[in-house]
Amino acid sequence: MKILITGGIGFVGSHLSDELIKDDHDIILLTRNDRKKENVSQILSKVKLEYIDVTNFSKLENSIKKNKPDVIFHLAGETSHKQSFENPLYDVDVNAKSTLCILETIRNNLPKCRFILGSTFIVVGRSQKLPINEETPTNPTTIYGANRLASENFCKIYNNLYNLDTVVFRITNSFGPREQYATPSKNAINFLIYKAFRGEEVTIYKNGKFFRDLIYISDVVSALKTIMLKGKSGELYWISSGTQTWFFELADWLKELTNAQIKYIDPPNYTEKVDVGNFLVDNSKLKSLGWKPRISVKEGIIQTLDYFKSRFGDE
Repeated sequence: MKILITGGIGFVGSHLSDELIKDDHDIILLTRNDRKKENVSQILSKVKLEYIDVTNFSKLENSIKKNKPDVIFHLAGETSHKQSFENPLYDVDVNAKSTLCILETIRNNLPKCRFILGSTFIVVGRSQKLPINEETPTNPTTIYGANRLASENFCKIYNNLYNLDTVVFRITNSFGPREQYATPSKNAINFLIYKAFRGEEVTIYKNGKFFRDLIYISDVVSALKTIMLKGKSGELYWISSGTQTWFFELADWLKELTNAQIKYIDPPNYTEKVDVGNFLVDNSKLKSLGWKPRISVKEGIIQTLDYFKSRFGDE
């Protein structure tokens, strides 16, 4: 198949591309710049790379019309909830309007194309009942979450009204090699692992007495392949490990594996207002397609530390 991936050289996009290449698919990767090009250096000769910002809607439309993909994975977007408050109008463009642009282009030109939208656990907000599933009410606390939820609704509407083949997935806290590690507002787990790797003090809120549903990148990729091949049109699927990881457990593993020093601190007021709190997902709907996670959180941390060692040496 011919598969187009927006955000194609980012964290999820690059790992997904690695796997899809093995299956002899034709891959087109859209990216706005070269900043993460090293993520796909090992497959550059096997993929088509196009420099397109998904907020340039005319270029995005033209690329889809020209390439005529069988499948589109829409993974591009601004993932920082903090930046969504700092530049809310841009967040609308990149996290909502870009989806609408792709859907309109598919509707008018490629009605048989399967559109797979990447979304996030942030759309749920602070849930009153755990575990969460596909039927859980959504109440996002950030502009980023609200725009992602709008994109999900666009997909449902276009599936219902125009019979487009749309599928939505939401990922819980994912982590692993190639994910950014410089700021906690984009990926807190990789940030903490990197701080521990560097031997720096690792700060964790609330004495680590809160939990999340963490999932390693290889399990995310196998889930995406399952959704591409077996996911039902018009449906939503959660990608998660289905297990709760307390942050004091995460702290203990980091101390064990790196001798990191852990400092527990109180969260800032901003975090208290937008944080989703404890989070655990029932992933049985995705499992019903034949998928299951294979990498434990601790094993994922070990593999991420190994990646940092291979990239930076034993710092």
